[in-house]
Amino acid sequence: MPDPTPDSLDLDKLVSLMSQFLDLPIAPEFRPGVIANLERTQQIAQLVMEFSIPDEIEVAPIFTPEP
Repeated sequence: MPDPTPDSLDLDKLVSLMSQFLDLPIAPEFRPGVIANLERTQQIAQLVMEFSIPDEIEVAPIFTPEP
């Protein structure tokens, strides 16, 4: 099965399935807000996933903020 793309995800179905899986009922009046939040999260994630990072970049083992 191919990976879902942002255009192919059925967020309404995803909310239903995850609600059942987590045994977390979602009241009908909150369902549109849950779906809207997932849509926004999906948009933000797409921006992150599209950001190109060169292969020679090394992961920092510890983040130390400057004083």
